[in-house]
Amino acid sequence: MTTVSEEPRCPFCYHKIEQPKELRERKPVEFPLGVCGHCGAVYACDATGHNMGSAFIETLLLACNYDDFLAFSLSYGEDYIDAVIGPYDIITHKILSEKTYEDRYIRGVLLFVKLIQEFQEIAGEKVKKRIGTAMPVSEKKRLRSEKFSREKVQGYVSENNLEELIALAEEDSRVLSELQRMLYTPDENSRWRIIEIFGQVCGAVGKKRPDVVSKFLSRLLESAKYPGASAWGALEAGGTIISTNPDLFGEYSEAILSFLKDKNFWKEATWAIGKIAAVKPHLVRYAARALSLFLEDPDPTLRGYAAWALGELGNNDVITALKELETDENKISIFKEGTLQEATVSRLSKEALQKIDTCTNRS
Repeated sequence: MTTVSEEPRCPFCYHKIEQPKELRERKPVEFPLGVCGHCGAVYACDATGHNMGSAFIETLLLACNYDDFLAFSLSYGEDYIDAVIGPYDIITHKILSEKTYEDRYIRGVLLFVKLIQEFQEIAGEKVKKRIGTAMPVSEKKRLRSEKFSREKVQGYVSENNLEELIALAEEDSRVLSELQRMLYTPDENSRWRIIEIFGQVCGAVGKKRPDVVSKFLSRLLESAKYPGASAWGALEAGGTIISTNPDLFGEYSEAILSFLKDKNFWKEATWAIGKIAAVKPHLVRYAARALSLFLEDPDPTLRGYAAWALGELGNNDVITALKELETDENKISIFKEGTLQEATVSRLSKEALQKIDTCTNRS
């Protein structure tokens, strides 16, 4: 049987729609999104057909310009309507009559949400602006270069040749995987240096190919979750990558926060939170309570990390607890300001109090 294909149309106004795009802001779970230029309906592509629930929520959130309160207060039938069409092939941007096409099994669907006019007037123009700056799926070419080799990456790192390393990473995404492999070293100084390099490399690559950094960041953080896994700098590298471009990768902060549930990752997660907080404290503001409890932990490194991170958060609720550590002369190693330093818990607590005082006076 010949598969019939046609360009997809909005199920509400029947005008042709454009191929879904990927937003610049990156998320752990991503769906290409679009908006009907005629009636304002918003749609998402679930390429697998198995994540329709998540895709629907993402579509509803986008329709409300990511106003969570508005999105989850809406009622179906009264405030919005929805629809699903498929099988949809995002590669050809076609609706097919069969689920096989050119030897490929097509599972994709398009999910649509259309708000009533009252709510479209609130968020509609902002939604169109978001889609206008999104990246076409067709531009997501695999990054591979004949210049790549593990030896070359290692050489650039040992020579501190960041210019050539970044140039190679922009041509070949395997550079990021090789840097991750280099994190697995018992040499603490080397590991922190790689973590810092990660930030610089991903900061540059993310400006041109945020999708590449986004997918790598997902794999990096997932690697630490495997049973029996050791983080080996994964969380610290993740926090550093997020801090280089929080507007693009800020959504991944929630994944960092999730590691606070596991005692084995408290120190790594606390440092990563402090790194993010130094740039965009609101992304990790919900960590404040857990970090304040860490100030009483028997491990001086965790106490010191927590004090430093709370200072970056600027939360004045912990002033009393920080003052209690002003006489804590336990020495720890902490990587900040580009170097691995020796500091006392007392010094870190006093510095945190100064930062909080500065933030309070500014506000």
